[in-house]
Amino acid sequence: MDLKVENGCIKEDKGLGWGKSLPVQSVQEIVRNGYQSVPERYIQEIKDRPSSISSETLQASLQIPIIDFSLLAKGDEHETRKLDLACKEWGFFQIRNHGVQVKILQKMKAAMAAFFELPLMEKKKYAMGANDLEGYGQAYVVSEEQKLDWCDLVALKTLPLEQRNLNFWPLNLPGFKEAVEEYSIEVQKVAEEINANLSLLMGMERDGLKRYQGELKQLMRMNYYPPCSSPDLVVGVSPHSDGGSLTVLLQDDDIIGLQIKHKGEWIPVKPIPNALVVNIGDAIEIMSNGVYKSIEHRAITNEKKARISTAAFAHVDDELEIGPLDSMVDDPHRPPMYKKIKYIDYIRQVLARKMDGKAHTDLVKIQT
Repeated sequence: MDLKVENGCIKEDKGLGWGKSLPVQSVQEIVRNGYQSVPERYIQEIKDRPSSISSETLQASLQIPIIDFSLLAKGDEHETRKLDLACKEWGFFQIRNHGVQVKILQKMKAAMAAFFELPLMEKKKYAMGANDLEGYGQAYVVSEEQKLDWCDLVALKTLPLEQRNLNFWPLNLPGFKEAVEEYSIEVQKVAEEINANLSLLMGMERDGLKRYQGELKQLMRMNYYPPCSSPDLVVGVSPHSDGGSLTVLLQDDDIIGLQIKHKGEWIPVKPIPNALVVNIGDAIEIMSNGVYKSIEHRAITNEKKARISTAAFAHVDDELEIGPLDSMVDDPHRPPMYKKIKYIDYIRQVLARKMDGKAHTDLVKIQT
């Protein structure tokens, strides 16, 4: 177990208890050092590379649903139906009028940019521990042979307050802690309101999911995607679905990087300035008995510009046993489609393997 010094005292670093990721070279430093060609470990297998076919036609005809959050929060039936359809058919949607002030969004983006502009040795002070997934580094690196993503990240456990480990927070970086705290609280309100609406759609009271899964916890992943001279050879983040309940993403306003898989095609998510992207996680798919979908998605890179995003993952309690809710089971028409599993066991299963599409939910599906 790692020992770290905080405020002059030695403190045990117990980690998240979810798993670990092997340390690898910073992609940002590879770019800073003026690489001549993409290192072999980052060159994806041909089948896994971003398509060379232009997505402009798809982009013009297909966009994920856009929901007016202010109307949804007021119980507007039209927006509620849009949420239901978005979760069933897309698993992703963008929200406008979400109530998070623009200045809070801007401060969060500035804080992320400032962190990744720190010298490498300064960032390494917040590196992931040997048995930890919190801190600065890369995620889902489970072998020395696997292909790597073109991305650096810092992951922080942000809520509840008592679970924060400030060893991983760059407290000497002006404004960082304040920006993350302010943003995390506001985006949690968004997740809780969406959860309340999903409760109603799933045949429960507004607090149904809250009573079942407890107060949502929050893990924040801040991503830095350096520019890549050969973006057709690499991926920023490999295809995967998110293991938690909900994910709220703050992405770059100017650069398209997020793609989702919809009806077998990779659809780019065109940013809407100051909007937030929300997606359903595996836990909600399991609880909804497959009615709502956690969707495979990935990030691609840009040849000229770096891109920054932050994903706030809403998680249930580690010890909660998740499974199809009674309100979503209707024998014989819709019998339980997923096994019950303790959430911590599911997350450890997810994080113990390289990102691999929807493979994790397949492992808990009941075979018919």
